[in-house]
Amino acid sequence: MDVQATFDALADATRRRILALLIQENELCVCELSTALDEIQPKISRHLGVLKDAGVVTPRRNGTWIFYRLAEEMPQWAKALLLPLTAGAVAEFKADRKRLIAWAGRPERDTA
Repeated sequence: MDVQATFDALADATRRRILALLIQENELCVCELSTALDEIQPKISRHLGVLKDAGVVTPRRNGTWIFYRLAEEMPQWAKALLLPLTAGAVAEFKADRKRLIAWAGRPERDTA
């Protein structure tokens, strides 16, 4: 993992909001993140691309859906940096999570 790329990825507020939701929800698709953050899909996809390139998130395909989650191979120091995101370090987290939970259009997940 490139340390500079990790810090660059965490420098953006939208990416920190995405990570806070991923920490809480384990995995989300672009449509869920777009709804939760009240942002357009291309913007969310671009941010996920930066996080993926930095080795912070990984995609998982489930049929036509692609779900993103925190990268399992992320070093412990990087995981420790992310922990405060759901504990008030991201001011918008509660509102983002509330929008996500309220959205009835969430895709089904194949857990097999």
